[in-house]
Amino acid sequence: MDFTLDEDSLAVQGLAREILTDRATTARVREVETSDTRVDEELWAALTSAGLTGLLVPDEHGGAGLGLEALAVLLEEQGRTVAPVPVWPTAVATLALARADAAGGAHGPLLTGIASGSARVTVALEEYGAADPAAPSTSASEVGGRWLLTGVKAAVPSPVGAGHVLVSAATPDGPGLFLVAAHAEGVRWETMPVTTHDLAGELTLDGAEGQPVGSGAALAETLRDARIALAALQLGVAQGALALAASYLAEREQFGRPLGSFQAVQHQLADCWIDIDALRVTLAQAVSDAEADSPSAAASALVVSWWRAQAGLDVVHRVQHVHGGIGVDVDYPVHRFFLWGKQLSGTLGGAAATLADLGDVVVRDGVAS
Repeated sequence: MDFTLDEDSLAVQGLAREILTDRATTARVREVETSDTRVDEELWAALTSAGLTGLLVPDEHGGAGLGLEALAVLLEEQGRTVAPVPVWPTAVATLALARADAAGGAHGPLLTGIASGSARVTVALEEYGAADPAAPSTSASEVGGRWLLTGVKAAVPSPVGAGHVLVSAATPDGPGLFLVAAHAEGVRWETMPVTTHDLAGELTLDGAEGQPVGSGAALAETLRDARIALAALQLGVAQGALALAASYLAEREQFGRPLGSFQAVQHQLADCWIDIDALRVTLAQAVSDAEADSPSAAASALVVSWWRAQAGLDVVHRVQHVHGGIGVDVDYPVHRFFLWGKQLSGTLGGAAATLADLGDVVVRDGVAS
């Protein structure tokens, strides 16, 4: 397959890298980590002004109308700088809303708001315990023509500032997606800091009204998109971590030689490079299969999820290790990449759970990736 980025994606890459490099400095990220919202609203506004938060919004609603490849490029650049902005949850929700709108839904005004920056949406796809994201225990019941949701969602990313949340829930006809106003009747939030210093939300729904989004396949498609988005973000985190290690090891000396000249250290970095390259290749395959609606799209998304969970975590572990004592100093930025890599490795299920899901998909669909 051709791994060359198209013209639009190259433009996104250049613009995103310029904005994020200039604005998501170590000092600025540290400042945002102790703020009330844990979101860099100034950076989010800059990304919006550049059209980057509306990449996936159809052009008739004021967006760029691009797809997963452009999103993956943007998230990779975000990961390089561990910039505290809610790109992935907003983008994954946008994709679901855009698909539903194209199929006759009425999500145009919200999509227009996302493109302009006046609206933000997050996703509630996880629950407590060993819950399978594809089989939520949160329930949705139709009462008098209204869908009412009841249940608890865990680790909702960046709910502060989001006006709506896309919630997965079980219905009598199978799992589905519902759009819920973030502060509607029957909605209760408790926020708490998580590993990346983001404020995540515990969302309790007690008969909250939700608007169905998409068809019966909507949740499966959204989980696929989320896995791809998380892998792209992890790819950037791993590359940013490796760049820090290479710079540090080239400058720090021991026994009169740069640490990077020692063979044992070189082997560690070589393993990191191999893992990053594998993550990049499987991400490209997953994006290609998803955009082509290939029969192997679900399997490809799980393959790259395994690399995100296992290899991504391995990379940040190795990078932390080769930094020695300075790796545990929170004044030095490498710890931040470890924290992001750690959390991303477990979102929507860790390596073992992902591998089990992949086995189920291969058996069910008769495909391998």
